[in-house]
Amino acid sequence: MSRLALAPLPLAGLFRVMRQPLVDERGFFARMFCAEELAGVGWTASIAQINHSYTALKGTVRGMHYQKSPHAEMKLVGCLRGEVWDVAVDLRQGSPTFLHWHAEHLSADNGHALLIPPGFAHGFQALSDHAELLYCHSAAYAPAAEAGLNPLDQRLAIAWPLPAGQLSPRDAGQPGMTDEFEGVRL
Repeated sequence: MSRLALAPLPLAGLFRVMRQPLVDERGFFARMFCAEELAGVGWTASIAQINHSYTALKGTVRGMHYQKSPHAEMKLVGCLRGEVWDVAVDLRQGSPTFLHWHAEHLSADNGHALLIPPGFAHGFQALSDHAELLYCHSAAYAPAAEAGLNPLDQRLAIAWPLPAGQLSPRDAGQPGMTDEFEGVRL
């Protein structure tokens, strides 16, 4: 029996993952990851790394992070506590949705996750205080391959639902889009 329902989203390869919990008077049990169920939508690697983030204040923006090839990674991002507005930006050269973004509301209550394929930048805004996310990664963090986009860049035009707050110096210092990005003319 499938415990993860998958819904394709407007950017090819991006999926909403909805946990199908078993609920009784004690509480619930929910599957967070299943290699067999996710293989059909592109997750063919083992989990190389699992990360947990905590964001204290509503309005905080984190991201937009990605790893350059050959260390590009697939991510499964779920919300364990609170709620976030989770954003993925298509950075795949030649994609018809290159530099388009899509956002999903993830919360502990709705049990949704976002499956993000390689070649996407990822970030989020906390919609509540005390938001916690769990990330499964198909590749280990490679510092030399780390890159990012400025989450407030006007060319990306991400419509953050709240005023952007608590931006880290690293995220605020990411470059804005230029006429060329990763060798692709905009």
